[in-house]
Amino acid sequence: MKPSLAFACFLFFVTLFPFTVFSFSSEQPAVLCHSDERLALMQLKDSFIIDKKALAAGSCAYPKVDSWDSQSIDCCSWDGIECDQNTGLVIGLDISSSCLYGSINSTSTLFRLVHLQKLNLANIHFNYSVIPYALGNLSMLTNLNLSRSEFSGQIPSEISNLHRLSSLDLSYVDLASPIPSVLANLSSLTSINLDYCGLQGMFPLAIFQLPELETIRLVNNSDLKGYLPEFNFSTKLKELALGNTNFSGELPASIGNIDSLEFLGLYNCKFSGSVPSTLGNLPNLKYLNLGSNSFTGLVPPTLGNLTKLHMLYLQSNYFTGELPGNLTSFLSSSTNQICCKKLTGVIPSELTNLTQLTDLILFGNMLQGSVPSSISRLEKLKFFHCDDNRLGGLLEMDAFLELKDLQYLFLSLNDFKLVSRNDSNATRPQAQLVDIGLRYCHLREFPYFLRHQHRLELLDLSSNNIQGQIPQWMSKVSVETLWFLDLSNNSLTGFDEFPLVLPWSKLNYLKLDSNILRGSLPVPPLSTVFYSISNNSLNGEIPELLCNLSSLSILDFSYNNISGGIPVCLSNFSKSLLVLKVRSNQLDGPIPSGWATGNSLKMIDLSKNKLQEKIPKSLMECKKLEYLDLGNNQIRDAFPSWLGSLPELNILILSSNAFYGRIENPKLNLIVFPKLRIIDLSHNRFNGTLPWGYFERWISMSSLDGKNSPTPKYMIESLDMTRNVVQVTRDYDYSMTIANKGMEMKYPKIIRTLVAIDFSDNRFDGEIPESIGKLKELHVLSFSKNNLVGGIPVAIAKLINLESLDLSQNKLEGRIPMELGTHLTFLAFLNVSYNRLTGLIPRGTQFEGFQSNSFDGNPGLCGKPLLKECSNNASGLPLPSSTSSKEFGLDWKVVLLGYGCGFLCGAVIGHIVIKRKPDWFARIFSKFPTRRRMR
Repeated sequence: MKPSLAFACFLFFVTLFPFTVFSFSSEQPAVLCHSDERLALMQLKDSFIIDKKALAAGSCAYPKVDSWDSQSIDCCSWDGIECDQNTGLVIGLDISSSCLYGSINSTSTLFRLVHLQKLNLANIHFNYSVIPYALGNLSMLTNLNLSRSEFSGQIPSEISNLHRLSSLDLSYVDLASPIPSVLANLSSLTSINLDYCGLQGMFPLAIFQLPELETIRLVNNSDLKGYLPEFNFSTKLKELALGNTNFSGELPASIGNIDSLEFLGLYNCKFSGSVPSTLGNLPNLKYLNLGSNSFTGLVPPTLGNLTKLHMLYLQSNYFTGELPGNLTSFLSSSTNQICCKKLTGVIPSELTNLTQLTDLILFGNMLQGSVPSSISRLEKLKFFHCDDNRLGGLLEMDAFLELKDLQYLFLSLNDFKLVSRNDSNATRPQAQLVDIGLRYCHLREFPYFLRHQHRLELLDLSSNNIQGQIPQWMSKVSVETLWFLDLSNNSLTGFDEFPLVLPWSKLNYLKLDSNILRGSLPVPPLSTVFYSISNNSLNGEIPELLCNLSSLSILDFSYNNISGGIPVCLSNFSKSLLVLKVRSNQLDGPIPSGWATGNSLKMIDLSKNKLQEKIPKSLMECKKLEYLDLGNNQIRDAFPSWLGSLPELNILILSSNAFYGRIENPKLNLIVFPKLRIIDLSHNRFNGTLPWGYFERWISMSSLDGKNSPTPKYMIESLDMTRNVVQVTRDYDYSMTIANKGMEMKYPKIIRTLVAIDFSDNRFDGEIPESIGKLKELHVLSFSKNNLVGGIPVAIAKLINLESLDLSQNKLEGRIPMELGTHLTFLAFLNVSYNRLTGLIPRGTQFEGFQSNSFDGNPGLCGKPLLKECSNNASGLPLPSSTSSKEFGLDWKVVLLGYGCGFLCGAVIGHIVIKRKPDWFARIFSKFPTRRRMR
């Protein structure tokens, strides 16, 4: 063929097949992305900013869009982009965790990528945009992930257009709305994750029936209601997680038809009825959690058929009977757990045949009998937890020590006696434990086996009968690993030849309360965060070595006999210190004056000592202070009005000191004590008129809408073995004592809505100001034992939350306002005795139900509950009576607990000590039933 003819033939083929690429190479050339999609991606990038702090720490990996460059022709090579190898079309977009911030709507260029099959926008801060309805235009989508993407609003109904969608993940998106029923139209759906979405309403039953569905996750949607449907054999579910929702009803027997089910989590719902025996028909089940429901009846013996089960949780239900013996056939996998609440019976000895068992958890039940000694057969056991049962008999510690893999052992709150062999010649290896809980185990000495423990991190021997000194060998136990030590509530007397500073170098938590420790205050190591050694017999002075503990958050050595002054360094040694509690010692001298700027103190309790002089103004540096108790000292000072500048101060107790003078009203427009809710100035020498200007400006006592009220919760010292020290210190107990000569009431736990004013036993004069009526949140008000004159103001009737009112031993006159009886419907205690009141006690009100001594010492009063009848004359003066009121001579104050239907019904937990008239108190309160302690 001539060259010209060959060239002509080549042109002919090119004309016929213009898209054919001729190459002499064996490799196919790369297919470039389409220019319109490249432009859409660049515009999408430009609609956001990169902000690495937009989401929580750890949510931002790296900004993938940084690799997107308008000068780059091929967008298929950009991070997070997947293209079809044949067409160059963008089929996958994954820009999750890319540090992006910005709003998005349905006009976004994102929705030009109509060939997308996979879209991952997880962990992006979309500035609480609504989920765009244009998602429904991406009809090719099979996978959609918007998890933790800071969207808000409801799921758009247009999502039902995604007929190819297989996986949908909207977890941690603030939907706060019902689930649209159109989701049941997504017949290709295999996985749906709606955990932590704030879902509401009823869950559409039809979604459970989707033919390809394998995973449903709805965890932590507490307002989401629903029921489980009947299941057929064609159901393909592998994972059903409904924990912490409002699902209810009974488990259908047909749940046993789901052969594919591997994970069933139904904890903390409202399921009831008996557990169907058909659960034993699930051959692939590995995880079963039915905890915290209202299931009743027996644990189905058929659960023994679940040979692949790893974890079983049955806690907090109403199961009865014993654990089925044939459960031993399925508890043989490496990560099994049993966790049962309110079960009764004994621990079946068959459990000890589970030679592969690593975790056995039986806490919080009513199991009886003894722990089988054959438990030593469980050679792979790592975790044994049987706290809070009724197990008894002798329990040999050696049975556990033979388990070489055992690390976590909790035997607390039972009735057995723990026996540990004292064999100093024992050479065989024993378990090296990490955590040991032996509270209430009737121990009389430190268990000998502790001598050989070198890896301990947590040791709890509290509430036993251990006596004498802490042995010297304990100073060598796990000195490099121990971080938690609780020896409280024993009969320990001291430390036997311990070093000056306790030896455990990593110790965080040290609790030695309620022993009979003598000598000087022990000094914990520098690592200590929580140190409590109250209720002992310690003496001597405060060692200045304590001021080296720069990490300390809690320091409590109350109720000892420590004397001398408070070292100045104790006021500024640690910026992490939250609680300083040294009440009920013999400390004297001035309060330290060096309170440091920027400190974190929330509670200072120096009460019941012998402190003198004035309150130092450096306390103004404690800007986070919530609680200040300086009561029962010898402080001589004027009212510290400058404390009103503390923005967080909730509780101020200055009672039983030598404070004096007038309390001047604050200057106009000055915010004073903005969060104060409890103030006790009783038993001092204040005089002048009551400070009406403060009553007008105490915001937290006057707000009824709750906007300015503190959060209603207890500040409680509590400990769970799974909690860390930071959480423990945050929940430390705020306690309070209100004392009078007749009675002392201790509140070991103060709920954050208690509002109280006590100005009793001072020298206030003048009238009760009308501005007292502004304090509408008040529950307790006492102006007793002053020199107040005039009438009882009608404005007190505005205190509609009031439950205790004491105006006794003043010079008040006139009638008791009828409005007090009709408006104070929560009033549980009233004392207006020993005044100059006259006229009729309001009839037809709860006043008639108070004891007569509430009105004693007012000769001009008449009517019920007094024995003096009123005449019909206009003055309302009583007729002569042969029965005279016996003067009780009471000098007391009381707030009723568990009386009536008001706030104090269990809201404040009080310990009451009666110093006078105990027989009278017993007569008054004997008719009220005592509540039993709940388990």
